[in-house]
Amino acid sequence: MAEASAHDDFYVRYYVGHRGQFGHEFMEYELSPSGRLRYANNSNYKHDTMIRKELFLSPAVVEETRRVIEDSGITRVDDSNWKEPDRESRRQELEIKIGNEHIAFTCAEIGSLLDVQKSADPEGLRLFYSDTG
Repeated sequence: MAEASAHDDFYVRYYVGHRGQFGHEFMEYELSPSGRLRYANNSNYKHDTMIRKELFLSPAVVEETRRVIEDSGITRVDDSNWKEPDRESRRQELEIKIGNEHIAFTCAEIGSLLDVQKSADPEGLRLFYSDTG
């Protein structure tokens, strides 16, 4: 059996989107352990079609992405005080798997750093904002 490489236990997904007048509009990035980076952007404005792109990153880039996320401290944040998205608002999601740790954050879309500063958890939301913005 082949030995797993160091990046086999790392996965990241980021999503921002909403359902509105033009249907389900969103943007999503997904980085898998193999280095596959997938991007999707669905905007039905003026009957646009979904854009999908896929590329492969080197193990060094995957490891650097992992290091940046680990160093940021985002995996130690508690999102229980973050504003929940309602039916009408845009939502943001961040899912991270590093080793045995698997976390998923969901919050209403952050429009600016001012939204972060006025939140109930400005420190935790600042980490989320800086990692996704």
